[in-house]
Amino acid sequence: MEFRPSLFWDTEVDRIDPKKHARYIIERVLELGEPADVRSLFEEYPKDEIKRVMNLLRAQLSAKSKALWSLILP
Repeated sequence: MEFRPSLFWDTEVDRIDPKKHARYIIERVLELGEPADVRSLFEEYPKDEIKRVMNLLRAQLSAKSKALWSLILP
């Protein structure tokens, strides 16, 4: 898993577990990630899992990000 540490400025990066914290990682990358982060996200998680997190009622995504990703991940 190769994400920029600056995406996770509010936590200790070495304590992030990709399975346990999948929602947190997916939301952060969809909201703030650069192309390299998004590539890593799609390598780490299945598309269905990313879509599931994106569509959660309380997903931590702005309306603009949610609209963009809804077009990309129909």
